[in-house]
Amino acid sequence: MRLLRAAPVELEDTLAGDPFAVRAPVLAMAALGPLITGYAAVAAVLAVVTSVAARATFSTTGVLAAAAPGWLAAHQVPLRIEGAELGVLPLLPTIAAAVLVARTASAAAERLDLRTPRTAGHLVALIAAGHAVFGLVLGLSTVGGPVTVNLVAAPAGPAVLAGLAATVGVARHAGLLDLAFDRIDPVTRAGLGAGAVAVAVLLAAGAVLFGLGLATGFTAAGGMFQRTAGGLGGNLGLLLLCAGYLPNGVVAGTSFVAGPGFSLGAISVAPLNFTGGPVPDLPLLAALPDRAAGWWTLLLAVPVGVGVLIGRLLREVSEVALVRLHAVGVALAVLVLSLAVLAALTGGALGGGRFDPVDLHPVRLALALLVWVGVVAAVVVSVSRPRWSDDDLYDEDELDPLDEEAMEDPDEEPVEEPGEDAAEPDEDAVEAEPAEEPDDEPEPEPVAGEEEPVKKDLADESD
Repeated sequence: MRLLRAAPVELEDTLAGDPFAVRAPVLAMAALGPLITGYAAVAAVLAVVTSVAARATFSTTGVLAAAAPGWLAAHQVPLRIEGAELGVLPLLPTIAAAVLVARTASAAAERLDLRTPRTAGHLVALIAAGHAVFGLVLGLSTVGGPVTVNLVAAPAGPAVLAGLAATVGVARHAGLLDLAFDRIDPVTRAGLGAGAVAVAVLLAAGAVLFGLGLATGFTAAGGMFQRTAGGLGGNLGLLLLCAGYLPNGVVAGTSFVAGPGFSLGAISVAPLNFTGGPVPDLPLLAALPDRAAGWWTLLLAVPVGVGVLIGRLLREVSEVALVRLHAVGVALAVLVLSLAVLAALTGGALGGGRFDPVDLHPVRLALALLVWVGVVAAVVVSVSRPRWSDDDLYDEDELDPLDEEAMEDPDEEPVEEPGEDAAEPDEDAVEAEPAEEPDDEPEPEPVAGEEEPVKKDLADESD
């Protein structure tokens, strides 16, 4: 028994004596794991597409070299292909890379038992630095090739993306969420929550609109597949390309619902402004309409409805109208910043051709949200009255707020005062009381040789 009890103590002493030997493998896996996994995933996709292509030559060295620009593009680093800049990059690989980093950082924080923001910050800095160095190395490897990148953006893009994702991953373990909620007042917290709900609602509306466009243009998308792709490899590559740009289509649909819309070169698509034209043979672009429709103006009811939703969610945060407007400002800041950043990431240069650039108008989108959502939400919270106001806590006819009996301490036991009911005896209490004993003592039993007392009294009366 002593040996079994001593084993954990010896192990604990070993860990305490050489903590670096225990932490080093975890830190190395946290810093290098997402890099190796992400690069291997990009190389695997390229290998599959190349191996099934009709006229492609498969080479391990060539696939690994081609994976470098693909990894950088997944981290939103613009590419330059034979002098033409490609800034419209797919968002789905970016989301996958961020999720991979966040999960790795979360697992490392749990294994290392990181409980403070300071120790978690060291892990986040290590992961971001690893991505920056790896991005710079890959950027240098593309120098002189057909596909090149900016050597400043090559380390900066992966570092920023990895740092944000790692922060999200360690937030729960390191107490960052608790620290943030402790330092933020309840009104601001309510505004942050309402802003997150508004972002989700608008993105959902954009996804529904984009899905309807794809459903109505399904036949045109099939024709684009036949004209563009060649063989199994070409079809597979085009399908993967469309899958990578699906989130881009959702953001474009959201910008359309909000009002500003988007443009591809001279083509402009918005509820109040439409300029059509031929589009590239990319099946996702089959969701674009051929002509304007009168019902598009009804879509402006969506941001107005989001403004009403924010106002309804924040109408009870305070009785003071200015405080409620403060909460609306916080929610609006979350909404505007989130969608403006997504719009900026989705747009970019497209090779310098007639469809260049792809622009989702982030500035116009921010202004439209301020008008359609912000003004409506401010009006709603200004005219709304909290349901839990002091006037609704009591009714003057039922309860007088100055009544002394209503203001008594609820913990104090009530004292019963004698009244009309106190004089009346309780039947149960009467039945429970014992019967009173008679005043006369019981007569003793007669003893042999003595006369009974009753007979003696009769004799005295006869005399």
